[in-house]
Amino acid sequence: MTDYSAAENFILKKLESELPKDLSYHGVHHMLDVLNAALQIAAADGVTGEEELRILRVAALLHDVGFIYKYQGHEEKGCEVAHQLLPQFGFDGEQIKKICGMISATKLPQEPHTQLERIIADADLDYLGREDFYPIAKTLFDEWKVYLNITDENEWNRIQTNFLSHHHYHTAYCVKLREPEKQKRLREIKALVKSQS
Repeated sequence: MTDYSAAENFILKKLESELPKDLSYHGVHHMLDVLNAALQIAAADGVTGEEELRILRVAALLHDVGFIYKYQGHEEKGCEVAHQLLPQFGFDGEQIKKICGMISATKLPQEPHTQLERIIADADLDYLGREDFYPIAKTLFDEWKVYLNITDENEWNRIQTNFLSHHHYHTAYCVKLREPEKQKRLREIKALVKSQS
């Protein structure tokens, strides 16, 4: 018998106590944001199966757990953690395989293969097409100053322009609701880059 609730509680406590405190973007607030977005997208995408939704919830909370151990390549580490952790809560090999597929689907460039992988991939970057884009993007810039030594705002804006230009959503929900807003952000940042050059 899979104890989903106990697994979720354990993962949340682990994230809260073990994630580096200087992860201004990839903190617990990001996992909860992705969880919320994933459930919204899943509802719009017609996912109603209890097991699917439970697995999606666990994957959303686990998708960046690898950041506890490393910054680059955290997805692979997240899968290792899933394999070590989830059997204690009654998850079987098939469930863990699905969760690892979802964790891997958030790796850039995103290549999701299943419906649940497409949902979590879009949930992970849901903010790109939301009104809170700028404050959230700033937390990522602050994090990159620490971890990737990206300190120049012009360089950051060029990186954002490139990323937004190449990113695409995978679910009908995000294509309809997030893509137009994302394109607006892209135009704004392109104009900013142009004005600074």
